[in-house]
Amino acid sequence: MSFGEIMGLVAGLLTTGSFVPQVIRVYKFKSAHDISLMFSISFVVGTILWLAYGINDGLLPVIIWNVLAFIFAAALLIGKIIYGRTGRRS
Repeated sequence: MSFGEIMGLVAGLLTTGSFVPQVIRVYKFKSAHDISLMFSISFVVGTILWLAYGINDGLLPVIIWNVLAFIFAAALLIGKIIYGRTGRRS
């Protein structure tokens, strides 16, 4: 494994992993009022495009981390849709 691949894996871990606490918080408190809907939509679309790029060029670190980033970003978007306006739902 090359140094560039290792850097890609570490960078992906840090950036993709940063979503985990936010996703947990949204579902724990059932509130996503402070999360921008446009951010969530843009991030999901951007992640899909990065994933397509990684697949097209066979870049394993890009593929791995963008699959995971898509899962977390989609969970955040769903949380925003469910809990975004008023916080807790009855």
